[in-house]
Amino acid sequence: MSPVLLLSLLLSVIPQAELVPEKPKRSALNQLTRLLLRKYNCGVRPVQNWTKATTVYIDLTIQSVLEVDGQTQKVTTSIWYRQIWNDEFLVWDPEEFDGITEISLSSDAIWVPDVIISEFVDVGKSPVIPYVYVNCSGTVRNYKPIQVVSACHLEIYAFPFDKQNCTLTFRSWLHSVNEVDLALLRPAEKIANDTKEFMNDGEWELLSVPSHYWTLNLEDRDYAQIQFNVLIRRRPLLYVVSLLIPSIFFMVVDVTSFYLPPNSGTRITFKTSILLGFTVIRVNLMDEIPATAIKTPLIGAFFAVCMALLVLSLAMSIFVVKLLHYSEKEVKEMSMSACLLDKYGSMDQSFIESAFTSMKTLDDMEQSGGFEFDLSPEPDLFSLTEVSNSDSPLEKILQEVVSLRLYLQEEDNEGSSQSYWVELCLKVDKLLFCVYLLIMFIYVMTLLLLWGVWSSA
Repeated sequence: MSPVLLLSLLLSVIPQAELVPEKPKRSALNQLTRLLLRKYNCGVRPVQNWTKATTVYIDLTIQSVLEVDGQTQKVTTSIWYRQIWNDEFLVWDPEEFDGITEISLSSDAIWVPDVIISEFVDVGKSPVIPYVYVNCSGTVRNYKPIQVVSACHLEIYAFPFDKQNCTLTFRSWLHSVNEVDLALLRPAEKIANDTKEFMNDGEWELLSVPSHYWTLNLEDRDYAQIQFNVLIRRRPLLYVVSLLIPSIFFMVVDVTSFYLPPNSGTRITFKTSILLGFTVIRVNLMDEIPATAIKTPLIGAFFAVCMALLVLSLAMSIFVVKLLHYSEKEVKEMSMSACLLDKYGSMDQSFIESAFTSMKTLDDMEQSGGFEFDLSPEPDLFSLTEVSNSDSPLEKILQEVVSLRLYLQEEDNEGSSQSYWVELCLKVDKLLFCVYLLIMFIYVMTLLLLWGVWSSA
């Protein structure tokens, strides 16, 4: 028999079905997924008995505090969020599916509880995790990182030594406690003290995360809520070095500038330079201080009062320098200064008047007859002795001596008045310096009192 005939005979004997290649069997994972989702309705709460509540277990770990915005009262935090619940429709026998005990399913294909954060105000840059884990007993685990932008009532009064208490409240948006209940996955003590995952190298330090469960009654319905209090504290070293210490140095230098002589002309220039330097630092660091429309931080009042004290110090120095440059005539026109000048200059004025009176008397005596007079040891006392037939040249010489003595005495009186006035201005400067120190002392004590009240509150 020829080979061709033998081959045709064999083809006619083998069934045609055996020539078609066999389709590969679906994997156990594929069959299990199709079985679980074939008749699954993701819009129905997964319970056999609708009166039974679905308990959702919640847990979170704070990873970092990204931003604290005092002006908008918002806090951005990064958390690791975990929630677990039981789905009675996602149950299977592992022995029927090659021992598979856990699979991942799309979160869009199954029922997911509508648990939200009540303080949520903005969408953060959270990565999208589209899958959840389901085990054979129906336990669903939804683990994902979340960047939460939440509203927080920030107390910035004690900036930069402030502590903040921001809350994250988890609750079901629509389901009451009879439908969806909440519970903590771990004990509250472990959650409060779990700070090992926190990035502790930034501006904020995580103190603790206490939590508690409570129900909220709205429209005769109770809603389960779990509130986490994120307690954080600011590290103040950066602000102390860049804000407080330079300001304190400026104030100390301003106080010591009062020891500069007021008539040297450098005090006002020096104080103006201090005020200008403080203003420049204040403007450059303005963005470092948080601001709100309701409250002003205590450090803001500190800067404002410091600038006011610097301006007051400059005004005091200008006043003293202006007093030093007043003339005697201008001083007499001032009511208060005239009283002070009369106290020190009355004796000098009376002496000048008596001297001119004596000169007039001498002239009268010379015209009426001859008299001889000599000067006594006292500067303002003259003794006259009547003589006869006095020589005319001697009288002229004596008159010239008396005129010269009166001129020199007048110059001495003017120098004494000027020295008295300079001494009086120095006393005024010392008085203003004491007043300035008193104001600064009251200011410092007020700050310490306010700080003590805040610390004990």
